[in-house]
Amino acid sequence: MQEPTAIGSVHVHARPGTVYRLLTDLSQWRAFVAECRVTPGRFTVRVGERFRGTNRRGPLVWRTTATVTQATPDRFFAFRVTLFGRPVSDWRYDIVPTDRGCRVTESTRDHRGPLLRAVSLPATGVLDRAALNRRNIQRTLTRLKALAEAAEAAGDASSTSGDKDGGSRREGSPQGDLGIEEVLRKRYARRFER
Repeated sequence: MQEPTAIGSVHVHARPGTVYRLLTDLSQWRAFVAECRVTPGRFTVRVGERFRGTNRRGPLVWRTTATVTQATPDRFFAFRVTLFGRPVSDWRYDIVPTDRGCRVTESTRDHRGPLLRAVSLPATGVLDRAALNRRNIQRTLTRLKALAEAAEAAGDASSTSGDKDGGSRREGSPQGDLGIEEVLRKRYARRFER
């Protein structure tokens, strides 16, 4: 079982359906995802669906392919990133209903082997991918929170799946926010097993 190499979490004052809709509407990623830009095209949210991403760091540009590995409305969205057919990373968004919205956790696991790690530095200019991913996760979650809360405030919950009230609301984790990164690492480590 491989633990996440980077993980972050944020409480969002919006329904799970609002957050899920933003996460799975790839045309919206430009507004909140820190590093990747999705190539425009038709995309259906379902396991096995593929999409192409473009990453840029300064003058360096690289393209990857992602395949959806899990898509459970209002709960999970996950995908595997590959480069030249080789696994690079898994990314996952978990949405847990709370009494005032939901907690969104973004996590990633690095699957690059020695060869991809060796070519990554000159190709991407990133020396410490885990540290960069941690920073990017925080940026992404901060932006996602702002967008979801703005959509909720504007009454844009029309795409929630499920209940008439936009999804059930349950109390959050009894662990609270203390040591949340450690709790989340352990809790979500098993979800990436295959």
